[in-house]
Amino acid sequence: MTSDLSDPSAPSASSALPSRRHLLLGAGAAGAAALYGGRAAAAPLLVRRDRPALTLGVQSGDVRPGSAMLWARADRPARLVAEISRDPSFRKVRTVRGPVVTPGTDLTGAFPLHGLPPSTDLHYRIRAVDLHDHRAVSAPSTGRLRTAPRRGDDVRFLWSGDIAGQGWGVNPDLGGFRIADAMRARRADFFLCSGDNVYADGPVQPSVALPDGSTWRNLVIPEKTKFAETLAEYRGQYRYNLMADNWRAFLGETAQVTQWDDHEVTNNWYPGEILDDARYTEKRVDVLAARARRAFHEYVPVAPISPDPDGRVYRVIPYGEHVDLFVLDMRTHKDPNTGDRETTGDGGVLGERQTRWLIRELQRSRATWKVIANDLPLGLVVPDGPTAQEGLAQGDPGAPLGREIDIARVLTALRRAGIRNHVWLTADVHYTAAHHYSPDRAAYQDFDPFWEFVSGPLNAGAFGPNALDATFGPRAEFVAAPPAPNASPAQGFQFFGEVEVDGRTGQLTVTLRDVAGAALYTRTLDPARR
Repeated sequence: MTSDLSDPSAPSASSALPSRRHLLLGAGAAGAAALYGGRAAAAPLLVRRDRPALTLGVQSGDVRPGSAMLWARADRPARLVAEISRDPSFRKVRTVRGPVVTPGTDLTGAFPLHGLPPSTDLHYRIRAVDLHDHRAVSAPSTGRLRTAPRRGDDVRFLWSGDIAGQGWGVNPDLGGFRIADAMRARRADFFLCSGDNVYADGPVQPSVALPDGSTWRNLVIPEKTKFAETLAEYRGQYRYNLMADNWRAFLGETAQVTQWDDHEVTNNWYPGEILDDARYTEKRVDVLAARARRAFHEYVPVAPISPDPDGRVYRVIPYGEHVDLFVLDMRTHKDPNTGDRETTGDGGVLGERQTRWLIRELQRSRATWKVIANDLPLGLVVPDGPTAQEGLAQGDPGAPLGREIDIARVLTALRRAGIRNHVWLTADVHYTAAHHYSPDRAAYQDFDPFWEFVSGPLNAGAFGPNALDATFGPRAEFVAAPPAPNASPAQGFQFFGEVEVDGRTGQLTVTLRDVAGAALYTRTLDPARR
């Protein structure tokens, strides 16, 4: 067995996997060739009834120069072992020994790959090896990832958010999530999930009557019949989404970069909140958030690269010459939902540490485009009840107030550093839009013009559009939203966005796409020259 990858220190297949003799249990050399991707397959493997199984496919995430994360879940305590190859037939592989998975992580495990070549489609397969009988090995689950690009290469990635919300869950009649097939067909380098990866506060029913007289069917498991409170229930939210066949296939073929927002815990939550909601027996949101954060990290392949010591998930993902992706955490520090009209900045959405980190890393970046993933839109008014505000804007068109002060600080720092090539990508509001921000239309003018693009939902109720706050001078250049709130995925108002960067010119093109993948709106941006 030889390696065709670039890491000479990679462990050999024999050091990480059971021997071929034990795996084959006497099947012979032709069976060995079949197992490891050869052409001969005369003798089948003897299937052990008591061998482990991988239950929810495989995933990869946080691909950056030379490295990536892999993920899988077994049905029992086991050792995860991955084989990596340039060849989908796995004729030459590099073997990577993964972690032991136990009930302490709900039998999930994520582990890093290092020494990856650039601009390469890599194929991987993961097996689970029984801890007590190394002859008992699971069938492999296979996936694909695209490594970070070389200088001058094109880049293409997708983004969206909001999965299995408002009672619209995994529909077996549609293969799981209707939009997943269109996203899979794009063959993107990676997928940015802009938050609301699950709806922990979104129970589902077996069926829902639709306006046209038809019926929407949901797959139902016990964890999705109530609001999540326990660690087991939060874990069940992630297992539920991975029961969608086409979504599991998409994640197996497309690396992800993931941030979180509110529905991973509960609607519109903030630290220190005490719930006034009879549906919860645990009222302390900090307790719920700790359980939800643990489940998030168990089920999502996030690299441990955040500089934050307190568990926030902000980080920067360098992706070649043209793209640095700045992934924000606008939830973990967020201040209480008030009228949001404070006149002095208190770090109410990013926090002081994250704000300083963001400004510093933006100034250090040499990528053509600084793509900022903000899980809350900048200029859209998102109320939380009749008087409080959930979002950054509050509808006052004057000088920055409340959380807007934090954003004004970042926008001004960008202008003063001469950084004009920044684009903001978000989801959250369950419709799709293109917003252009300009100081010429703004109450606050100490910033350069920029674009923010909104997408989603992926599989949730569609809403909108929301009102725009004039503080930073936004103008809606395009909006697609349903005619009535909580439109189901069957009605088609589900959206994702696509970003393409031309490796030769550096031009960045954003396309907003519908549930079938059709282009609704396209905007090409030329890089500004310093």
